[in-house]
Amino acid sequence: MKIGVVFPQTEIGQDPAVIRDYAQAVEAMGYTHILAFDSVVGANPDRPGGWDSQYTYQHAFHEPFVLFGFCAGVTRRIELVTGVLILPQRQTTLVAKQAAQVDVLSGGRLRLGVGVGWNPVEFEALGENIKNRGKRVEEQIEVMRLLWTKELVTYEGQWHRVPDAGIKPLPVQRPIPVWMGGESEAVLRRAARLADGWITLQTFRPGPAAQQTVDRLHDLVRAAGGDPAAFGIEGRVALAQLRPEERAKEMAAWRAMRGITHLCVNTMGLGLPSPEDHVRTLERFKKDVLG
Repeated sequence: MKIGVVFPQTEIGQDPAVIRDYAQAVEAMGYTHILAFDSVVGANPDRPGGWDSQYTYQHAFHEPFVLFGFCAGVTRRIELVTGVLILPQRQTTLVAKQAAQVDVLSGGRLRLGVGVGWNPVEFEALGENIKNRGKRVEEQIEVMRLLWTKELVTYEGQWHRVPDAGIKPLPVQRPIPVWMGGESEAVLRRAARLADGWITLQTFRPGPAAQQTVDRLHDLVRAAGGDPAAFGIEGRVALAQLRPEERAKEMAAWRAMRGITHLCVNTMGLGLPSPEDHVRTLERFKKDVLG
């Protein structure tokens, strides 16, 4: 099992030296990947109709592709993962270009986690239709993979048209791995058909119910003609949900599950006073829990 970290988006601040030090520290500790959340704009909770989300316009989110372009230059081995990029609220060909660029700059270290999203404010602000996002994301993935693997693409779909054109430079990985996030029935079926892996939500905890979901997803992968052994699944350990004495038991439960290939450790929500404390928390977790 590969064990990475959740980039502390809303708690790390804006100092590029701090972000550099964080990325280099977790790489030096042996964590295998950095997973970053995606949010383009935050809503005002006092807007008409209210706002049902823990994040607002007051929470800072570093844009994943720019962040990972920066991290690519200050690290050497660690994988860079979007967890997840809201693909239907973005222009498909531009995402393909940005992802390819990060993959080139990092030497082939990008894993593109995508989701359909839920936030109507972001879709409206970005000029995209939230109502057809599930259907559109399937065509988006098809178009991106074509652009990542062919010098020239001619494509005519329901929502996309590429008129004998291509992106350059092409990525190192051809194609870049695409994982999908979310837990609805439609997401699981779509991931089994189209994705290279599945990224769980923070509410997904190890145990019999989670194992049933993993086994069922593997059945869906098999039914779609894929190989469950080649299909990745990423879980998440939210330290804020666990007392320190519960962490080793939680890790043991994750390791006992079949089919979990990746795990990431989330240090947000602990009330840590500084980015350095996030690093020290990960150091202690590595020493005391991971061994």
